[in-house]
Amino acid sequence: MTGTLGLQPWMLTPEVTRLFDALEAEGGVDCARFVGGCLRNTLLGRDVDDLDIATRLTPDRVSRAAVAAGGRAVPTGIEHGTVTAVIKGRPFEITTLRRDVSTDGRRAVVAFTEDWGLDALRRDFTLNTLYASRDGTLHDPTGQGHADALAGRIVFVGEPAARIREDALRIMRFFRFLAWYGQGDADPAALAACRELAGLVTSLPAERTTKELLKLLDAADPRQAVRLMADCGVLDLILTPGGDLDLFDRLAQVETDPALRLCSLLPQTSPAMAAATEHLRLSNEMRARLVAAVGAEPAIQGAMSAAEARAVIYRIGKASFCDRVGLGRARADGDWDTLLDLARDWTVPVLPLTGEDIMRSGVARGPEVGRLLKAVEAWWMAEDFRPDRSQVQARLEATIRGDET
Repeated sequence: MTGTLGLQPWMLTPEVTRLFDALEAEGGVDCARFVGGCLRNTLLGRDVDDLDIATRLTPDRVSRAAVAAGGRAVPTGIEHGTVTAVIKGRPFEITTLRRDVSTDGRRAVVAFTEDWGLDALRRDFTLNTLYASRDGTLHDPTGQGHADALAGRIVFVGEPAARIREDALRIMRFFRFLAWYGQGDADPAALAACRELAGLVTSLPAERTTKELLKLLDAADPRQAVRLMADCGVLDLILTPGGDLDLFDRLAQVETDPALRLCSLLPQTSPAMAAATEHLRLSNEMRARLVAAVGAEPAIQGAMSAAEARAVIYRIGKASFCDRVGLGRARADGDWDTLLDLARDWTVPVLPLTGEDIMRSGVARGPEVGRLLKAVEAWWMAEDFRPDRSQVQARLEATIRGDET
């Protein structure tokens, strides 16, 4: 089934032109076509970022064409037929048409083919089975991809359970695509297969499921997809139970950060959050961020004064303060936006006193230096960070004499 997408600006860039010229010099006219996301997003009026290409050429010939185009070839997935051609610094993922020989739920052994239809049949969802020639001709081998993309139907190619058994990550991809592109009710056959085979996600590396979940949570409105994941039993298999879906629903309406959305789905105490994030194999930086976001001390209230807010920001940093405010406004009423504005606009000051200053005042190196530093800092914070260096020095001297008031 063919139609027309029309020539798109992204089809006509110098890098694309040079690459397709080289591919066709190697394998003939229409040996390569655009595929997948760039076509789906164009049909839906969304931005096109990455350009993926499918081709009848084998990887060695693709590599030769990439070099002929003045670029270089990177064998990013050579065992599955994928070469990344880098032309003037821009990467293009080019994959040889293929069919599955065997699968085990995590990996596939493939054989190369020249049949566009066979290549389409091994893909996950119908809206990802679209191909376009460089002249804008649209090819829809399943006869469903074009209509399903426009209607927002996330439908497996062929029998859903068979597709999932080939690659269990497709369960996560189903919910991710539902969040990003789905419209109306989810496909009943797809949901039934995800529910029946939910346990297969436990066979996947946590890094892969977490990556898909974070992509899902980056959608404009992921709430329906997350609810359906919970209903199918998938959510509890990839997350430590303990999150609050109602909290997530409220937070997802006002917070777009996928990390904070993930935070709301996890246990809301620091020790439990630490355990949950360990299981998810998050980066150390993100783990620390989520653990800090649910910290109980110092307390943050929607009605706290500006001075109280500045003291908390000084103690825990702007990032953690904003995360806690984000969670707080999903839990209770308050002037949370004012607190966020304050955090973003305020430049956190540096205490105009050091341990060296204290020792120059005659205090011997040791624990007393630290005690004095903390005592003066606490006074400075209570004064809303207003005292300057001379005033802080005077306070230090009074504290040393023991006559501070």
